[in-house]
This record gives sequence, structure tokens and C-alpha cells, in this order.
Amino acid sequence: MFAGKAHPADDPAKHLVQDVYRVLKRAEFAGRIAFVEDYDINVGRHMVQGVDVWLNNPRRPNEASGTSGQKAAANGVLNFSVLDGWWREGYNGKNGWAIGEDAEYANADEQDEADAESLYEILENEIVPLFYTRDENYLPRGWLQRVKESIRTLAPMFSTFRMVKEYATEMYVPAAMSSVSGDDVGAA
Repeated sequence: MFAGKAHPADDPAKHLVQDVYRVLKRAEFAGRIAFVEDYDINVGRHMVQGVDVWLNNPRRPNEASGTSGQKAAANGVLNFSVLDGWWREGYNGKNGWAIGEDAEYANADEQDEADAESLYEILENEIVPLFYTRDENYLPRGWLQRVKESIRTLAPMFSTFRMVKEYATEMYVPAAMSSVSGDDVGAA
């Protein structure tokens, strides 16, 4: 299932979304791939209820805001993302997975190739085996341990309280002070 939006300045990502849409329209993929159009907060709310892994792979440094991944984490969904934006801050090695290295490449094609290699390697060798390894009660204990770590570490770290506080202290108050200072200078 595919859904989401590309960063407004990320034209290659926009083209990728268009390419995925064209591919899923081909006959051999009928009933196998779904594309959810017009991704928004309501679509995200419904999707997060049935997801095990939240894949987010923008080209660094184009992570838009990260709110969908944060919401997923608060609901027990494990993130699998590039180390950009909020995931760079929140990832601890045990609460999800990181795609690629914490680096930007001079060449976008090299970055894409390295990230794709990392994505497939981690998916095949870590994520899928962990998900399907079950105990005698058919419980994925390792997976559940990672889910608990995700909720424990990410839910308190990324909240509406933090968002409002940071917007106020880092943007609104400085903008208001700048405006007041500017008006005083103009009146003198």
C-alpha cells in the first residue's frame, strides 16, 4: 500500500509518486498494490490503525515535518526511515530502523543507490525475520519488545505540548519581539 506526499521542493519524489501510480495501474499488479490518493490527516489516521512498519524515505534533507511517523510511533507502529528531521533525533537503534547512513551525498544518485541498498538489506535481514519469528504462543516477542521501546522513547519525546512550546519559543515570540523592536525603531 502506498500513500503520502512528497516535500514541496522535492521534484524527484513527486515524480516517484507518479511512477508508482503508473506502475500500479498495470494489469499484473491488479489487486496487489494499492495507492491511497489525497493523503491527509484523516487518511493517515485510518492507515496507522493497520500498519506494522511506517516506511518514510525522503531524500535527505527533505523530511517535511515527520508528524505522520510520530503519530505512527505513538500508536505502536515501528518506523523505518532515513535519518533526517525528527527520526534523526528520535532513533536510538532499538525503536525502529534507519535507512542508510546519517550523511548527505554530493551526488543524489549515489545517495539513492546507497539508501536503496540499505532499505532492501534491512528489510530482508532484520525486519521480515523479526516480524515472523514467533514463540510457542505465536507471539513475535522480539517485535513486541521493539514496539514497546518505540512507544517508551518516542511518545514522550514528540508531543503536541512540545510542538506548541517550540513554535512559541523559537518562532512566535522572536517574531513578535522583532516586530515590536522594528516598530519602536520606526517610531523614533
